Amino acid sequence: MGCAKEDLGIQTKIRTKIPSMYKVLLLNDDYTPMDFVVHILQDVFAKTAQEATEIMLAVHRSGVGVCGIYTLEVAETKAAMVIEKARRRQYPLQCEIEKA
Repeated sequence: MGCAKEDLGIQTKIRTKIPSMYKVLLLNDDYTPMDFVVHILQDVFAKTAQEATEIMLAVHRSGVGVCGIYTLEVAETKAAMVIEKARRRQYPLQCEIEKA
């Protein structure tokens, strides 16, 4: 003989937690060509040519540039894609993530 939750007057609230967001950062180096960085930004992060150029210049001028802000899993995947593409071309381009 069981009781339904409604019979007991119990209400259940479901709370959805908003996932933490992470910035994907490109770090400047003296060897990776600027056109390759623009290509990466367009290919991996779906940036327009103008957006990619602006981010590349930020990386060049200040040493770091934000490529985008994503959930942890997406940020990790995109950072890994950048590193893998750069290594295939033998560039030392570094990509990191940090909590936004």
